[in-house]
Amino acid sequence: MLIIGIAGGTGCGKTTVVNQILNELPEGEVGVISQDSYYKDTTHLDYKERVKINFDHPRSIDFDLLTAHLKDLKNNKPINQPVYSFIEHNRTGDTIKTTPRKVIIVEGILILTNPELRDLFDIKIFVHADSDERLIRRLKRDTSERGRDLDEVLLRYQSTLKPMHQQFIEPMKEYADLIIPNNKYNTVAINIVKTIINERL
Repeated sequence: MLIIGIAGGTGCGKTTVVNQILNELPEGEVGVISQDSYYKDTTHLDYKERVKINFDHPRSIDFDLLTAHLKDLKNNKPINQPVYSFIEHNRTGDTIKTTPRKVIIVEGILILTNPELRDLFDIKIFVHADSDERLIRRLKRDTSERGRDLDEVLLRYQSTLKPMHQQFIEPMKEYADLIIPNNKYNTVAINIVKTIINERL
């Protein structure tokens, strides 16, 4: 099994890169795990308390469960991925059964911050995008898909997103095997990744 970690700041275009890789590979051979599914369970908190959580800090992620699940997949055991609701700021209680594949892609803003998880990645990719571009994408996504209003998104960006990016995400570039500047459809970088995957497969 080949495990690829794809990191980068919020709104940098990780999903676009993941989809470009998926489009180049045979269907059914690749599985995707999102770090967002592994936000810690916050059922013990009420909604007002959950809203105040800093979701851009590594301690908001259940890295123990994510690491255990990856190890299970590597050992050819299926897992039950949690399902997370951005509207409720909590897990829904549902799970998605995920079976081992030849290639597993793990994507998320904080996945390179955890040494044990990082060690499980055969290829580490960091997607880089301009901070203004990332803010615009985040605004569009959070207002249209996650039920946030403009002021809430901007406040969160200034109070947590930007400082957390500078403290935890940007420094993780040093662990990346490949940095993809996501300002356009980057065919060269995607072809390099595709070649590495095909060689391993």
